Amino acid sequence: MPSGELCLWLGNVIIPFILRIVPEGKKLLIKWLENKARSLELTEKADWPENGLQMAELYFVAKKPNELGLVTSGLWIPLKENIDCEEVSQLKTLVNNLQELVDLHRKYNCRLALSEFEKETTSTIVFRMLDRVLAPELIPKTLENIIQPYIMKHNLQREELLLRYIKDLLEQCSSRSASLFETSWEAKAMAVLGCMTDTDMIFDAVLQIMYGAVVPWSDAVEQLVRQHLEKNHPKVKLLQESYRLMEMKKLLRGYGIRNFDMFNDRNIMCLLKFILKQDLSSSLDDALKVVHAYMLTPVEVYFRHTTHLIRNNKTDECLSLLKSVPLKEVETTVMRLCTWAQLAIENHPDDPEWLKHLMPVAKTMLEIIKFLHRNQKDNTLQRGEIESILKKFETIANFQEYFERFISLKDCENPKMLLQLYDEQVQVYARTWTNSNSKKDGGHNGGSSTKVWISGEMKLYKLSLLFQNSEQDVVSELALRTLDDGSVEKTLMICSELYEDHKNNQTGQVLFRVAQKMCQMLEANVPMIIPTGMNMPAVIYELACQAVTICSTDLLLDCEELCKSTCAALDVYRQCLVDDYGFKTKVSSLETDKDPYDTWTFGDFFTEDGIVLDHVSVMPVMYEITNAFVPFSSDVKLHPLDCLCLPMSPDIEGQNSLKSIYTPITNLLQNLQEYSQLQLALQLTINSFGICHQHLISNTMNSELSRKGQGLKEVKDFVIDVGNMAFSIVQKIAQALLHKLFNCRVVDTDLALGYCLLLSKQIVFEKLWNIINDARQNFNKILAVAIVGAQLADLLQEEEQKQKFNALVVDAEWGLKLSKLGILFQSTFRDNLANKKECVLILVQNPNVDSKLIMQYCRAFGLNSDAALQLYIETLLLHGTNGHLGEGEPCDVKQSQTTLLEKAVEVMRLLNNKTDLVISLSGALHQMDPYNYEVIESTLKVIKLSNETTINYNLDQALSLLQHLYSYKRISPPGDFEHHFLQKHAIDLSPMAQSRLPFHLLFFENTQRFWNVISAELSEENFATLLLISKLMKVSLDTLYMKAVDHVLAKALKPKLLKLAKEGSVSAITKEISETMHNIQSYLLAITNPEWATACSHRVAQELPTGPNKIQALKFCLQMSENWLKATAPTDKAHQKAENTLNKLRIVYENSATENLLRIHNLNSPEYLRLIKLPAQLICLLYEHSSIEDRLKHPTARDYPDIHGAASELAEINNRDINNIRYALLEKYLCPPTFLDLDKKSPEIFNNVQEDLALMRAVYVLQIYPVDHSAKLLLAVATSSSSPFGGAQMTFAHRSRALQCLLHIADSETIASVSQRSISQIKYYLKCCIYLAEFEILNIPHTIESFQNSSKEGMIKGLWKNHNHEPRAVRLITELSLEYRVYDPQLWNGILQKLLAFNMTDYLSKVLEAVTAVLSLWQIPNFTRAWRSVILAPFLTASCPPSPKQLKDCYESFLLVIKCPVVPDLDLIGIAKQYVQLKLSAFALGCLLLIPSAEKKKQQIQGFLLSVDSVTLLQQVVDHMTTGEVAGYASKIKELALGSIADKKSYEMLIGSKYFPFLKQYMIDNNRVKELVNYLVNRSCLNEAISVVTDYLKHEGRPIKSNISLDYLKEFLDDQTE
Repeated sequence: MPSGELCLWLGNVIIPFILRIVPEGKKLLIKWLENKARSLELTEKADWPENGLQMAELYFVAKKPNELGLVTSGLWIPLKENIDCEEVSQLKTLVNNLQELVDLHRKYNCRLALSEFEKETTSTIVFRMLDRVLAPELIPKTLENIIQPYIMKHNLQREELLLRYIKDLLEQCSSRSASLFETSWEAKAMAVLGCMTDTDMIFDAVLQIMYGAVVPWSDAVEQLVRQHLEKNHPKVKLLQESYRLMEMKKLLRGYGIRNFDMFNDRNIMCLLKFILKQDLSSSLDDALKVVHAYMLTPVEVYFRHTTHLIRNNKTDECLSLLKSVPLKEVETTVMRLCTWAQLAIENHPDDPEWLKHLMPVAKTMLEIIKFLHRNQKDNTLQRGEIESILKKFETIANFQEYFERFISLKDCENPKMLLQLYDEQVQVYARTWTNSNSKKDGGHNGGSSTKVWISGEMKLYKLSLLFQNSEQDVVSELALRTLDDGSVEKTLMICSELYEDHKNNQTGQVLFRVAQKMCQMLEANVPMIIPTGMNMPAVIYELACQAVTICSTDLLLDCEELCKSTCAALDVYRQCLVDDYGFKTKVSSLETDKDPYDTWTFGDFFTEDGIVLDHVSVMPVMYEITNAFVPFSSDVKLHPLDCLCLPMSPDIEGQNSLKSIYTPITNLLQNLQEYSQLQLALQLTINSFGICHQHLISNTMNSELSRKGQGLKEVKDFVIDVGNMAFSIVQKIAQALLHKLFNCRVVDTDLALGYCLLLSKQIVFEKLWNIINDARQNFNKILAVAIVGAQLADLLQEEEQKQKFNALVVDAEWGLKLSKLGILFQSTFRDNLANKKECVLILVQNPNVDSKLIMQYCRAFGLNSDAALQLYIETLLLHGTNGHLGEGEPCDVKQSQTTLLEKAVEVMRLLNNKTDLVISLSGALHQMDPYNYEVIESTLKVIKLSNETTINYNLDQALSLLQHLYSYKRISPPGDFEHHFLQKHAIDLSPMAQSRLPFHLLFFENTQRFWNVISAELSEENFATLLLISKLMKVSLDTLYMKAVDHVLAKALKPKLLKLAKEGSVSAITKEISETMHNIQSYLLAITNPEWATACSHRVAQELPTGPNKIQALKFCLQMSENWLKATAPTDKAHQKAENTLNKLRIVYENSATENLLRIHNLNSPEYLRLIKLPAQLICLLYEHSSIEDRLKHPTARDYPDIHGAASELAEINNRDINNIRYALLEKYLCPPTFLDLDKKSPEIFNNVQEDLALMRAVYVLQIYPVDHSAKLLLAVATSSSSPFGGAQMTFAHRSRALQCLLHIADSETIASVSQRSISQIKYYLKCCIYLAEFEILNIPHTIESFQNSSKEGMIKGLWKNHNHEPRAVRLITELSLEYRVYDPQLWNGILQKLLAFNMTDYLSKVLEAVTAVLSLWQIPNFTRAWRSVILAPFLTASCPPSPKQLKDCYESFLLVIKCPVVPDLDLIGIAKQYVQLKLSAFALGCLLLIPSAEKKKQQIQGFLLSVDSVTLLQQVVDHMTTGEVAGYASKIKELALGSIADKKSYEMLIGSKYFPFLKQYMIDNNRVKELVNYLVNRSCLNEAISVVTDYLKHEGRPIKSNISLDYLKEFLDDQTE
């Protein structure tokens, strides 16, 4: 069944039936509707999405059960929670989506599938619209005509949206091929860019296009970038940066690199390695280009390239490269090469081939270091370090050349180490040989080394089982066993398994023992098999940490101490080299490899640059200390609370446990100090003393213990000695660290101050002064030391030292400043004032020195200025008047002129007699070029500095004006008055006149000339500078502000508003308009005359069109008027004028704002506009808007005006209390007057919310408040005796109306919590109130209690007896009888008779439907009469042709015929004749189908069909009987009509009409296809014949030919004949 017909059936029959009879099936129904609506996209594509929307909103627009008009149906009020359930919300969402989808399809021609639309946002839908524009040249037109209305409707930001689209386009197309990318993406992106107007956004879009464009750029992209590079905008620098990256991409394409992340530092380093690895002639230059492009240090390139040359034994080329590099970079490169060579020598494998390649390393490094040594002359400290490295490499090179031995730099320092190294290598070789033999033996036995190892493990396992050890004991034993054999990897694997599978105290003890034993083995240098790359100290530390987590409490302190010690060992290890035993060197981070976060966070903090330690000499000692702190003892049995660790171990009588750690600590400290690892030494010293002190304290906590024996005294003395030694070491290390700190490029002064505080005053100050004395002319170092010294002296309150250091700070700062200018300061540094005076002349002669610097110099050293030559000053000044400085002249000429003039100003201060100079310069000033500010400024400065009083103008004012004019760029050409001035003074027009304002016309001429110049220059961008000029010249600022307002209004605001008006977006407030309005308001606020400001603001508001901008302007105008009123005293004449103006403006504002508000909310109809001046009445009228009724009846519809929002804003604008108005409306809607006089019409009590317009308005008003507040208010109305709004007496009618609203707006839970009653009690109370309201109107006194306790049948009969003459009473009797099932035949006979008598036909029809199921009432006399009356009622007033209302009534009458239970008693033929008279033959035939007698029915139908037009009959069936309730009869009537046509062979009436498919289907169903096809063929209707045959073949399931010809049709007819 088509969805259109199905919707009629569902809306009129199924949905009302389910909601009333089977409400629990409502959710299933909603789900079905949702799924059905979605499926229509596939099943009925032609009508999509309108058909889907019709199906989805069917639930909301279908007939409601309460439309029956009875109390029983009127009380069918759905609960709030059922209305707002999840399924309903989902269906509403679907309806909203389909409504938007319909708009997209029909209005914006954007076809999206529903599933796609639900995933989109309004922004992405705009993207999809743009995607569908295939030709870039169509984008502007499409954007303006189709997409712009969509953007405005959804209040989207167009510029941001277009920028986001370009970015989205980039993300979509960045992975495509180059050709597709260039032709589609770039053209579309630039077309979208052309539609943008915001400058910032345009630059962002250009940047995006640049980032995404394929390199090399196309001509269009190249032109776009160059065009924007020429503009003056802050983001031009970003464009330049991107352009530079494009050049880099071109370079990379030469190396075959296309896709490369150029914003990752690691990638850059990989790129450099790749370029250098190509070993091309241009590789080095290209790598340097990349480095310079990314502003990286070139050291990495030099380092990589030199290592390549060294490996290839190209010593000469390597030296040539270093000679071409700056010395500072040579130093860094060579030091890195030394580290690299050291690693290469120490980490070499034993492969002879590799040794051959290693031979050139030491030899070439020797030449490189000699080269650096020859050029290292100034830095004595570094020169000594280079000499040390040179000797080592000489030794290594000699061993390699003469003895073919490869040794490390550390081993070559003494012969004993070489012998020890030899012995170790022999042992390693022997052990390797043994292992290889074991593998060979295992191979001969048919196994492997693994199998042999497993055999050994199995033996140990079985041996352990004999002693009844557990699996964990076995594995633990295996761990210790494998460690004894030196297999570290196997030991760690076993420990890992233990830790994963057995996390208990025993495992913790095993891990602790293994870590201890490894420390012991490393201390003793026991041979171990360590996997390549394994970090042994880190592994030991990790084992100790794991042991801490699972060990027993008795072992916890030992494990914790072991963690601390192994952590310290790991710190030392990080400063060590790598050898064959798996130790790793400390890798110094290269400058280019630094992490940006680390650089930013830690860049200015001190990092000690010590010599890399030799692990062979350091690590054993470190682990000896570790073993001393946590002794390894496998046979000592510990009691609870006993500890092995030294800090907590008990002291043994007669022994000093601390003596064992003295020697290793001393040795390690000496070693660390020798290797300049002072921070580690300081850490070791403090930790060691802390452990000793802790040991002493732990053994002397008890006063009894502290008095025992000589041993504790000896320990105490030892700790004191260690403390003294630690103090001296700390003092020594602190001094050394200070030396290192101050030798850093950037000094960490905070840390330096901390180290200083570790030293005594005498030592630290002596140390600081020694550093200063040794620093010579290193002003940076001197400045850092002086700053630290000054801070230290301040902390120690040494005033004399503080003064000295502060003076030194001044000298150092000036040394730095002057050295940057190329001025030598050595001769005067820390010297007397006489030598400092001589430096002044040098300062004056230097072209880079200005007067400010000279004055600072004089003030810093207390010097006085002296005389200089007047001729020299005049020469300098006249040098600048020989020509004009234009914008196109070289920059150095302009700088030279400026420098000379500045020197003249400074030198002039030395003159004693300046009168002649001032007279000369004043005469020349008026003849100067008014656009040459440089010369004018220099002249004025010289005159000002002369302090002469012979001049008659303000010099400060003139100089300040020049400063403003410098920063100003002219926007208007020179005027006639300027040309006249130049001619008068015989001055040529300067090229600078196009960009500069004339100084003389602004300063020396009258005010009128000033305004002539300024008025032509007014603009939003230039106003700030013009304001400063006006303030300086002391002209009327109010005049300037008013001129600025007029200019901005005419030149900026009006054109923008006109453009918006043309686009149809009058209500929009764009960013540009907001900024312009803000500028205008700032000008108005600055006007000091309040009357002028008010008048000017009012003029602005009058010029603006109606809209939000005008309202904003009027509101601001009110503010100006209020300021005017406040500025006047009540007694002033202007006060009354200001007050009158304010009142007038307030009225104008309120009226305009109200009108604009109505327009914004689409409420600007004449009936509302007439009430603009009556806001309270207007608000009340707004709440009677027709949309309130529509939104409750059709909740899924859109574009309803926001009445609440409009009313609230209206009240705010007009200063009204909106709550009072709403309460008045609620009283009007909920408590209408009830007339006890039956002659007057009272409100209908039995109406439900959707039938009572007042109740619908009340519900809408209540929706603005919180639900609990509204519920309490309605319950107050329903339960109180007087109105909570105004004290009026409450009636049951009022209570019933309030309760109906309550049930409509609040859910059951809220109602129960507020009323303390269940929802069923509230509904029952509502029913009682409805009936009692009717009793009130009938003037029959009843209360709730009397009504509940009375006999309902007696009440009904008594009411019938006394009031059966009143229509309202009869209706009440009917309702009560239906409610309480009183079906007395005599009573009902009278009721039906009265309803007929009172002509209550509509109500009677509903009553008859309600009592149809009561069989006892069928026999009463008036039952059939009543049915007959209601069925024939529409025919009494109907005329032919019937109106739409009459047609609807006739349709309802036919429904009653169908529903009538006493159809045999009706005159169906007579009813059919009534329909015939109205030319409704379809309904007439439907009545004939209901005739009980089959023979009579057949006879009547045949006669009827002969008398009517079958086509008309078919048309009426389709037009008027397609609803679900009469669908069955419509089908029968359609068949009869089609059968009549077929019998009469009247096919021509339907051929080509919309009813032909019905005929075709009828003939197929009745197997009469041959007749129809034969007729069509004979009439040459071949297309219709083919259609019939095709459908028939489909119906029969037979194959269909693609091309059906006339011959085939004839064959088909022949087959049908057979």
